[in-house]
Amino acid sequence: MKQHPRILVVEDEPAIAELIAVNLRHGGFDPVLAEDGAAAQLVLNDSLPDAILLDWMLPGQSGIALARRWRQAERTKAIPILMLTARGDEVDRVAGLDAGADDYITKPFSTQEMLARIRAVLRRRAPELVKDAVSLGELTLDASTHRVSYKGQELRLGPTEFKLLHYFMKHAERVHSRSALLDRVWGDQVYIEERTVDVHVKRLRESLGEAARMIETVRGAGYRLSASGAQVV
Repeated sequence: MKQHPRILVVEDEPAIAELIAVNLRHGGFDPVLAEDGAAAQLVLNDSLPDAILLDWMLPGQSGIALARRWRQAERTKAIPILMLTARGDEVDRVAGLDAGADDYITKPFSTQEMLARIRAVLRRRAPELVKDAVSLGELTLDASTHRVSYKGQELRLGPTEFKLLHYFMKHAERVHSRSALLDRVWGDQVYIEERTVDVHVKRLRESLGEAARMIETVRGAGYRLSASGAQVV
């Protein structure tokens, strides 16, 4: 019997949580409900879900604080996180993505949009068909072990940043527009905006440290990974 993807729903409003759960079940998912960060952590300690739907406004720790904590923890850093919030301003969306969320769903949202976004992050999480190793200068990425190193020092990247870097390294020295990166890295996730690319490139640069200079911003065109890059062209 095929196992349904397990989704942890962290939502403190019982009516909203139950509505989400019903729609998830109808969409082929197995929802697990938690009313706050403490309850969610107990679920995570027991077994890891395939993705987390995380409300921003929660009693105790906020969704932003929880996303940041789970993204930094070794055991939970690869779990896709989708923020649920009524805060739709760009500054809030950027804050959510910067905290480690893979996507940002603004309330009110349609059931089909929610299900489509969950399916999209799960597709992005799926292993690459080609588990290869690639190097550019002193930067090395091994897809089979999911490791990145620069000058022999291992670097820690989130799942989306890893996939973005993998694509950059497979197509080094080329300029990639934001729309092309959305298509190649995010796939058919039609709800993702081009601004999201900038947020993840920023996070990738932060994770790369000294190697961040290799990612060039090409004004009016997009981004390029170069062995001898200066960040702005």
